[in-house]
Amino acid sequence: SLIGRTTGGHRLTVLDHRPARAAELSRQGLLYHQGDRRQRVALQVASEPDQLAGADIVVLCVKSSAVISCLKRCRPLLGRQTLLVFLQNGIGHLEVADHCGDAVAAYGTTSEGATLLAPGTVRHAGAGRTFLGFLEPPPPSAAELLDRFTALLTASGMAAMESADILSRLWAKLFVNVGINALTATLDCSNGALLELPGIRQRMMTAVSEARQVAEAQGITVAGDPWQMTETVCRQTASNISSMLQDIRRQRPTEIGAINGAVVELGRRLAVATPENLKLTEEVLALEASYLNVRERDRR
Repeated sequence: SLIGRTTGGHRLTVLDHRPARAAELSRQGLLYHQGDRRQRVALQVASEPDQLAGADIVVLCVKSSAVISCLKRCRPLLGRQTLLVFLQNGIGHLEVADHCGDAVAAYGTTSEGATLLAPGTVRHAGAGRTFLGFLEPPPPSAAELLDRFTALLTASGMAAMESADILSRLWAKLFVNVGINALTATLDCSNGALLELPGIRQRMMTAVSEARQVAEAQGITVAGDPWQMTETVCRQTASNISSMLQDIRRQRPTEIGAINGAVVELGRRLAVATPENLKLTEEVLALEASYLNVRERDRR
């Protein structure tokens, strides 16, 4: 998504790598579901970066596995006066600074829940909070752009705010993802069902506890009780289908490597044992392999 200024306020353009889908979304817009409410939202959608110009803010909404390829494609848009906002799950995107061009990077995390019902049709599955911030002190121009972006999200009805310690916020979201996403993917269930299935609550607690130990070993500030937060989010989004389960059902690559897999990798570097996260990572990777290998074989 790219946001630039117009004389009337803000201009939002979505950049889609599929030309046919971009054209369809431009014609029909987005169908937004929230409870019993249905709303058709007009969109400007482009399929090539060179169709766009003057974007002050580039919001990267792709899956973590597609971050680097997306940044390479968007390189012409990443100028010195551009704010690049990462909105990925996990922590894998924290190590891609070499691919950001001249743009200043900011990072966001949200507990808003959404389910893609069909191409161009989205259900808002639960309200949450969105935090935005920088890992390092930004230049004044980038700070001003993040202020504008936060205000824009707030005006749209989202609970958005800036954080002076966005890294701890990213880890707070990671704890929740670690406890929920992989298990919903392997068990093919909604978030809330995890708290009702025999033995699963303990697996969730163990996975979150391991992630907390890794965070503390790295010197990350852990605010509150990560397990209590995970349980609360699970209840608040009980009917939600996690993004990882949506990927499994659509037979797409998941973000397991940036979530449980990232905890395992960092745990190895810090000599912190993470057997439950390793088990969850292997289970999801096995599910992926069951369809990705078939797809690759069919292409040959």
